[in-house]
Amino acid sequence: MMRGGWLVAAAAFAALALTPAARAAEIARAITYDTVPRPAGLPDDFAPTNGASLRFLTITALDGNANAAALWQPQGKAAADTTIVVSVHGSGSNYHDAPHKSLGRDLSAKGYAVLATNTRQHDQLINTDNFYDDRRDIEAAVMTARALGYRRLVLHGHSLGNVQVQFYAATDWSPDVKAVILTGPFANLPWKSRNILIGSEESYKALSEDAMAGLRSGALTEPLQHKMHYITGQDVPVTAQHFLTYRSTEVSAADGTFWIRRIPYPILMVRDQADGIVLPFEPHMLLSAADAEGSLVTSIKFVLLPDPRPPSGDAHSFVGNEEKLSETVLSWLADQKL
Repeated sequence: MMRGGWLVAAAAFAALALTPAARAAEIARAITYDTVPRPAGLPDDFAPTNGASLRFLTITALDGNANAAALWQPQGKAAADTTIVVSVHGSGSNYHDAPHKSLGRDLSAKGYAVLATNTRQHDQLINTDNFYDDRRDIEAAVMTARALGYRRLVLHGHSLGNVQVQFYAATDWSPDVKAVILTGPFANLPWKSRNILIGSEESYKALSEDAMAGLRSGALTEPLQHKMHYITGQDVPVTAQHFLTYRSTEVSAADGTFWIRRIPYPILMVRDQADGIVLPFEPHMLLSAADAEGSLVTSIKFVLLPDPRPPSGDAHSFVGNEEKLSETVLSWLADQKL
């Protein structure tokens, strides 16, 4: 009788499982993208050359964070036959700043697509984000590129975006990702923040204590009591979550020397000789890590672009050296048969 009761219950359960309501799948979260009009305020030269087109998108990540993006495409070429570069900007920058503007224009003129996206630390959101959350924005851009029909992807990170892209590439081994490009790449951001940018153990300790207090009180997104000395030479606001995940030498994961050796793709690194933000030794720290025993990197090339000008922030973004940067990237992509 007990066995018969089990069979009846099993039959009832099976019938329930076959009802339309039980069969219907539901979406918990989704990545979405929408085509939008050209945003106001863009410079006039943010435009494609002959033989290319430019679209503007809003891309929404799985957690609901929405970002603006620009999609540069060569005309008359199917997405499935085109390599697309997914491009991520630096600290407090955006998709239309240098070097993304020139790379989008120049690469699309030569048959490549470029999807340049904002992340959740763009513009006024500088030094407010959580390092781990920015991965969602890169993921959303990558998934958008796939939805548009692209089957060969290259990841590009500039400045702060370089370590965000390294983290993504090291933790997502999708077979359609073919290569990684890092421009203006610093090496170990926590170490650099403590010893060069902040440059004071007293200030570093005060920021650390503030950030830990913010963690314990649940105020991770609030600015700390103390400000952080920054690359501009000013003391700037910083949130607890940004300090802990980017700047703390004890717990931050924003260390390119850790992530780069875990990237299973070919890598190109480019620095302008007059870069006043990334120091000359930093790309060599990344090279050393990528070439270390057991590294997964299939090949790595470092190019130092000649620039006789004095060190500057503009050179960090290749302003005035755009053509040489594009030539370097295009040559390397051709070498990779992409």
